[in-house]
Amino acid sequence: MGWVRARAAVSAVLQISAVSKRFGDVHALEDVSFTVQRGEIVAVIGPNGAGKTTLLSIIAGSLAPSSGRVRTEGGRVGWAPQEPALYSRLSVAENLRLFARLEHVGDPQVAVRRMLAQTGLGERADERVGRLSGGNRQRVNVALALIGEPPVLALDEPSASLDPAQRERLWRFIAGLAREGTTVVFSTHNVNEAQRYAGRTIVLADGRLLFDGPPSELLARASEADADLERALVAFLEERTRASQP
Repeated sequence: MGWVRARAAVSAVLQISAVSKRFGDVHALEDVSFTVQRGEIVAVIGPNGAGKTTLLSIIAGSLAPSSGRVRTEGGRVGWAPQEPALYSRLSVAENLRLFARLEHVGDPQVAVRRMLAQTGLGERADERVGRLSGGNRQRVNVALALIGEPPVLALDEPSASLDPAQRERLWRFIAGLAREGTTVVFSTHNVNEAQRYAGRTIVLADGRLLFDGPPSELLARASEADADLERALVAFLEERTRASQP
């Protein structure tokens, strides 16, 4: 279907089938379908109001679709919203321990030690979250999403508040998770970040899925030889707008 690539659902870790979401008369998502395989890193991009956060929230299970279905392996998705749901008066370890219990992890203490090691937060374990830098708070946010070892991780604007060095550390960590088999779906306004870290991009506009493929396919559509993914995305959306006009 145009620039939306059909993908087999065989062995898919995540399946989104004809998902729509309405808020009164507003159609935030319209008939969105795609599948994601184990270990993929998928970027969801598009203009403001495209439906990116709505889609991620539905994948995470924090928002119910108006119609359609989301299926995940084991029914579990780790969710890291853009605004971290952290308890600022608790320490890093106490936050992790609390969420491990909420996720019914078999041995919370072992899970906390594992996440402190994986995220490099061991030296911050006893520090109150309210005193952490934005980058470290975001690492705690991702650690909470991973505490139950979910097969799928949904991240809404994971690097929005980070400086370049913090972003680099975060994405090294996320890439390592993907190499070990975790599926990662993230939204971003930093389109060039999607080009650098995602193997696949999904373009939403006005709640509709317009493109599903590798960033190189969007780049190939740009008329300028030196175009980056941001300019390629703008050109693609403008072309779609012209095509839809009578």
